[in-house]
Amino acid sequence: MQQKHIAEVRAFNRFYTSIIGLLDRHILNSRYSLPEVRVLYELYHNENTTASDIISSLQMDKGYLSRMLQQLVRKKLVAKKISTADGRAVHLTLTPAGRKEFETLNRESDKQIQEILEKLSSGDCERMTGYMAEIRSLLTQPKTTESDGR
Repeated sequence: MQQKHIAEVRAFNRFYTSIIGLLDRHILNSRYSLPEVRVLYELYHNENTTASDIISSLQMDKGYLSRMLQQLVRKKLVAKKISTADGRAVHLTLTPAGRKEFETLNRESDKQIQEILEKLSSGDCERMTGYMAEIRSLLTQPKTTESDGR
């Protein structure tokens, strides 16, 4: 790995985070931060999950998640329920208001990306999403050594 590779990845990260507004305090002109939206996403797509599941999935600090969940419960977006199978486990679910809020945020996110993609040709969209798939593949494959040509 060379310093130029590090610099290029960091430059791309700065570019993309500014394109989609990740540096804004709140995502999509909502009242939620990116981590809050990611937690809502996890709860929307994984019914009866636990805080430990979210910590594992998002690689999030336990204390940070705990404070965030307290706020989301206070806002009546998330409900907690003690597990009947294991009294130590607490299952988290979105309330109907939480589901509605997430669906609104999800539509706004789709709209934001659609506006970005509308500036590109169909071929450019195909190339870009292909490159994105390649990046995901490269970053999730097992570590390779320099001698194998990768």
